[in-house]
Amino acid sequence: MRQLSWHVFSMTGDVESYLLFKEIDRDQQDTIMYEQDDGNSDEETIP
Repeated sequence: MRQLSWHVFSMTGDVESYLLFKEIDRDQQDTIMYEQDDGNSDEETIP
């Protein structure tokens, strides 16, 4: 979906396609950060 939205934007200049691309990109980055954190960023680490 990310590649499709970029392709549509690059071919048409459609702002909505670009915004969709950025939203998907942001969601993917959030998912990566969450997985690296193991989802426990609110918990204290006990040595």
